[in-house]
Amino acid sequence: MKKKENVFRTLARWFVRWIFGLKYEEKWFGAKEAEEPKEIKFKDGVPDDSELIVSPGRQIFNRFMERKFAVFSVCVVLVMFAVVFIAPHFMTKYYDAFTETTQKDLPPTLSLMSVPGELQGNVKMIDSYSSFSVGLSNEGKVYVWGIGGIGATGINIKEIPEEVLNAKIAYVAAGQDHIIAIGEDGAFYGWGSNRFGQYAATETVLNNPNLEPVPEIVRNGEIDVNHIKKVTCGYQASAILMDDGTLYIWGNKQAYANLDKFIGRTNIVDVDFTLNYVVGLDSKQASVYTGTKGLFTNVRTEFSQVGTQKLSAYLDGRKINEIRAASTGICLLLDDGSIALTGDFPSDVQEVPALEEGEYFVDIEAGTYHFSGLTNLGHVYSFGGDHYRQAEAPKVTGAKKIFAGAFQSYAVDENGKLLNKWGLRGYLFGTDDRGANIAERVVAGGRITMTVGAIAVIIEIIIGVSIGLLAGFAGGWVDIFLMRVAEVISSIPLYPFMLILNSLLAQVSMSTDERLYMIMVILGVLGWPGFAYITRAQVLVARESEYVTAAQAMGVKPSRIAFKHILPNIVSVILVNITLSFAASMQTETSLSFLGFGVNYPQPSWGNMLSRASNAVAAINFWWQWVFTSAILILTTVCINTIGDTLRDVMDPKSTNDK
Repeated sequence: MKKKENVFRTLARWFVRWIFGLKYEEKWFGAKEAEEPKEIKFKDGVPDDSELIVSPGRQIFNRFMERKFAVFSVCVVLVMFAVVFIAPHFMTKYYDAFTETTQKDLPPTLSLMSVPGELQGNVKMIDSYSSFSVGLSNEGKVYVWGIGGIGATGINIKEIPEEVLNAKIAYVAAGQDHIIAIGEDGAFYGWGSNRFGQYAATETVLNNPNLEPVPEIVRNGEIDVNHIKKVTCGYQASAILMDDGTLYIWGNKQAYANLDKFIGRTNIVDVDFTLNYVVGLDSKQASVYTGTKGLFTNVRTEFSQVGTQKLSAYLDGRKINEIRAASTGICLLLDDGSIALTGDFPSDVQEVPALEEGEYFVDIEAGTYHFSGLTNLGHVYSFGGDHYRQAEAPKVTGAKKIFAGAFQSYAVDENGKLLNKWGLRGYLFGTDDRGANIAERVVAGGRITMTVGAIAVIIEIIIGVSIGLLAGFAGGWVDIFLMRVAEVISSIPLYPFMLILNSLLAQVSMSTDERLYMIMVILGVLGWPGFAYITRAQVLVARESEYVTAAQAMGVKPSRIAFKHILPNIVSVILVNITLSFAASMQTETSLSFLGFGVNYPQPSWGNMLSRASNAVAAINFWWQWVFTSAILILTTVCINTIGDTLRDVMDPKSTNDK
């Protein structure tokens, strides 16, 4: 035990002396042996420090700090390490497998809740389904904000038609890729994508049996606006419900297989869209009508409840006032102010809040996964899916209306003044082809890429430095044998070897972590010869030095000479190679993941993120899916290489170049 403590103490003393100098070594560890006091010389009454000895570490540090780009590179690498290893602990809602159809291929923006200033004090209604929102003022003026581009179609939903701008609008609603509006005179308007007959009955739509065209009475503007109860949109479908129960519904029948069941219905009390089903409440009030037996017939009052009961039994004479559909779940508002839940909900949910005594819900609105409710006391609550913190409502009092977007909610007072808004603001780096947040995946992927690089380098150091020391110091047949082994390892082509191995392992069931460990080990085992060559070369030079000869003459063990006398004197060269090998290992992991061998989706790494964007459509239309990831990878590796090159220069006592 004492011997180990001496080894650790010796290493600590050596490190402090190398970095901070002899003064701090003696201060922290004490002098090795008594020395006579040094005479302090004065020049013109001032201590003359011209003969003071500066430690090698301090010299290197001073020379390094003179290189501005190198200092900048250190700052960049430190920030990058802090971001990829610390930031994930604060991404409490992130998980690798998250996907969202309605949010895919969105460009960078933080404007999803940027309600126009003219509308903020005069809100009549707000609606959204995906990446944009539409608002209506009390004067009937339409506003659109958020991301206006619809995929690669070239359509900009924020370009409101001139006839809409000139009309006085009574109702607006937003779907996945379209907006519809009803004028106060009954005129019908629509814009955005019409590929599936979202708002116009073109000849293509009329001739396609999988599409239900806009009803003629709606197209002709013949409906009575004063008797409209609800206007709503789904993924690629829309509906208008009249107060007498008549329902007008149209859109993509393939997106909503049960849409046919609602055509021509005249007994609907309320209607809405989930992601895959049209859901309605008929006049019988006994079930959530879908036209498909077995769906949405059981209810519960809390998300965490396991048991459910029949809706008819749960109602027990009560009636349903509102039906609000999220992506896969439904919230029912009963006439006594209580709510019931039916369907499926995500795992990261905020539970239904406990209300105050005498408090009850008077309105419920639904987003993609969350619900927002307004109570008789003017309080606002949000609950349900909370991936984007859309179910974390701030304290709001005095609200008279609420509106829920896809991942946002808005509370307004009786005059239409916007009191508060909460939820998803946008995506700093945009989203990928699965709807995942690229910024979050860059952070999570950076941790994987850097961890693989770091572990691979550690393995390379352990194997390479040990073999290099042994080969260089022992010489003879040991040196010849070890160097031939190193040459054999060096001759293995990495990428072909990995691709062949990937094919062989294709039939083997391996977890992501197991694949990750294998990559680290393979990179380390195949990468050690570089360290061995450098270490051996330095040892061959160092072993002819006088201090080694003196140690041998004193009978010091060869292993002690190698590790205590030679290794500390060549550590600077090894340190330089560590930085360069770390960057190279990161690039290798990225390349392997890009080629399909390495970290697989959904677990992110910078390599597989670039691989998913390696197609002409993404390169041209969705540039953010590869630009940010590649820029961060290039910046990180260039900065690490710069640090290595600078260390090589400042550690060379013969170097006098200012770079």
